[in-house]
Amino acid sequence: MKLSTLIFLGFSVVIGLSLLDSYVNNLLSNKVNQNTLFLTNSEAVIRNSSKLHKGIIEMQSAFRGFLLTDERNFLSEYYVGLKAIPALIREQHGLIRGSEIQKTRLDSISELHAQWINYADSLIIAKQNALTNKNTTARYNYLFENKLRKQVGKRLNDKISEIFRAFDRSEYKVRAVRRALLSASIQKTKTYSLIFIILTVGVGLVSSVYIVKLISRRITSMVNLAQSISKGHFTVLNDNKNDELTSLSTSLNIMSTTLSTNFRQLEKRNSELNQFAYVVSHDLKAPIRGIYNVIQWIEEDLENEMSPQMRKYLSIIPQRINRMEDLIHGLLDYARISRDKPLKETVDVGILLKDVTELLVPKNFKVTIGKMPVLHTEKIRLEQVFSNLISNAVKYTKHPDGEISVNCRDIGEVYEFAVSDNGIGIDPKYNSKIFEIFQTLREKHDKESTGIGLAIVKRIIDDQHGTIKVLSAPGKGAAFLFTWAKT
Repeated sequence: MKLSTLIFLGFSVVIGLSLLDSYVNNLLSNKVNQNTLFLTNSEAVIRNSSKLHKGIIEMQSAFRGFLLTDERNFLSEYYVGLKAIPALIREQHGLIRGSEIQKTRLDSISELHAQWINYADSLIIAKQNALTNKNTTARYNYLFENKLRKQVGKRLNDKISEIFRAFDRSEYKVRAVRRALLSASIQKTKTYSLIFIILTVGVGLVSSVYIVKLISRRITSMVNLAQSISKGHFTVLNDNKNDELTSLSTSLNIMSTTLSTNFRQLEKRNSELNQFAYVVSHDLKAPIRGIYNVIQWIEEDLENEMSPQMRKYLSIIPQRINRMEDLIHGLLDYARISRDKPLKETVDVGILLKDVTELLVPKNFKVTIGKMPVLHTEKIRLEQVFSNLISNAVKYTKHPDGEISVNCRDIGEVYEFAVSDNGIGIDPKYNSKIFEIFQTLREKHDKESTGIGLAIVKRIIDDQHGTIKVLSAPGKGAAFLFTWAKT
């Protein structure tokens, strides 16, 4: 399965869980809202029921106060109730529209209250007439004896109060149920939210860890393969996946296989070149030695017959033969630089320079060696560099009071060595040319040279990833500065 597909599936699952969480939370939130609205409405029902019951009781109190005191002021509350109670009953009907039982109770209250109003109105009217006209007291007395004394109004009021109590009890009971449902809905909402959050985070983390681990493991194996290739171990990576990284692993395998084939061919050709070089050098040396022997025979056999000019010509030939042998040895050394890899060892550069100068520098030269470091490096290569530079300084210092100095300074990850002399110097325009193979200034300075020594130095330093430069001017000596890695 492709990595993009895995990532898409992981995100899809996380998004799906988030959507499901939102849907469930929406459903639970609706239930919470419904229960909250019901409780709010129930509070309004209870509050309105209290106002309604209170209004009815106040009408009853005003009615009794008028009958007992004959004071018409008591009837003001009664008449206020006549207007307010119907409005409260209508409002209550609007609040309890979902409960048929409560509607029935409210209708019973309304009907009983209407009967009580008829009862009260008849007594109030009779009482008012009796107060204004003594001849009408018989009507009031009749109603007083047959209704008031027989507690007709009290029985109506008791029934109304009983229905109010039942109404309130029922509302409180349903309200308690709804409050429990509201608490349960809130708790469910919290529980489901927590579950979905845990699932979402868990799936996200698991999918992320799995994908990252899968990618990291494969990338690590590819990095290890690349490091193995860089070290010359041309292995291949077994990758049976079919995703975006497969093309990279395939490319690395192809590169490893191709490099392995090329290196085998290169090693074979290098071996053939080494063999060829040694064969050629041996074959070239044989005729050179033959020429040298012939010259010696001529000088021995025709010693008395040769003219001075002939002797001069014959003396030049051995010099050219020696130069030819130096060229052959130089070419072999130049060819072996990149193929032969000496082992690294601990090198005291001061001791190495002392040995080199004792071997190459004449006794009349003044040699100065500064403070030198101890390195863990290829001793043979470093010795070749110093040997070529110091022999080059000796070669181009004509006057007897020659001076050669070698110094070193630490410049971070490398050391910079300087080999200086007080020789004939070099024109700055030849500063880069002298490091090319077969390039020499011998024609100008009348000095035999193969033109390979500095080329070998340059190639060794390049192979060590260092740099080399020359600071010089004609007649003012030369200073060769090169860098060498500390490790």
